Amino acid sequence: MNDSGNSGYGRKPFQRSRSHFTDRITADGRDGWPVEAGRYRLVVSRACPWASRALISRRLLGLEHALSLAVADPLQDDRSWRFTLDPDGRDPVLGIRYLSEAYDRREPGHPGGVSVPAIVDVPSGRLVTNDFQRITLDLATEWTALHRDGAPDLYPERRREEIDEVMAGVYEDVNNGVYKAGFATEQEKYEAACAGVFRRLELLAARLEGQRYLVGGTLTEADIRLFTTLVRFDAAYHGHFKCNRWKLTENPVLWAYARDLFQTPGFGDTVDFDHIKRHYYQVHTGINPTQVVPLGPDSSGWSAPHHREILGGRPFGDGTPPGPVPSAEAVPAAGRP
Repeated sequence: MNDSGNSGYGRKPFQRSRSHFTDRITADGRDGWPVEAGRYRLVVSRACPWASRALISRRLLGLEHALSLAVADPLQDDRSWRFTLDPDGRDPVLGIRYLSEAYDRREPGHPGGVSVPAIVDVPSGRLVTNDFQRITLDLATEWTALHRDGAPDLYPERRREEIDEVMAGVYEDVNNGVYKAGFATEQEKYEAACAGVFRRLELLAARLEGQRYLVGGTLTEADIRLFTTLVRFDAAYHGHFKCNRWKLTENPVLWAYARDLFQTPGFGDTVDFDHIKRHYYQVHTGINPTQVVPLGPDSSGWSAPHHREILGGRPFGDGTPPGPVPSAEAVPAAGRP
């Protein structure tokens, strides 16, 4: 995600930048990037919903030992995502101050912005991919030799057609829909995008009323992609992006579903509400020129009972939950409910 780059300001509707670097890291290395433990570094911002997908997938699949993690500052400047959270303002593995340095090593003067998630080749310091739509699918299907024992199948082959169909609607109307509403500069375009967000959310609520997960009886990639928008909804999209027909907490089905996922190991333990709020309210100065960050909403409700277990289903199928979060990757207290 590069919110500050292609923000949709002006009279044109919001258009999300396409990933420019779409090489894939695969088991057979057909793009020149073979799956290899310790070779690559995943760069994320905990503020970014697209990067959060990769954080969750990595946790659920137990890839922490194989794919190291760099967390960028939630606030960007004109030189891109920066590593000011690390000592001396440099990523300790890549030795760079800005993610743009890895992009430039791959292609000097490349078109487009600098986005996360990004995977960087550690030996060369070059960007491999910023294809946010593909990265998590490949973690689930190409990195299987390095998955932990008991890792769930997040993209089961027999259900891929249904998963893809659900994810397409979620992406168009929810994941991207909130941005189209938030960055709209014309009333008509805002109203159309906002209506699309809530129309899709209502369809998803109806789907989830009688089943615990979006597709089948276990967690899949579809749940990850919906969760990363839902967990930001009241904190950012309801007020900041004017998606305010109702709050997530006012929809009984989606609020219970979101809490169920949040309380599942691998989901809520990757969420940093402090990073989320500071990024949206301080980076999008065209929407919030004062950069004042709101005190609310109260996030304590995320730990309340959800009672979704009565619908059945097993989050990890025949597998098991991931282990504890590595201490170096724990979300600081300021970002937790």
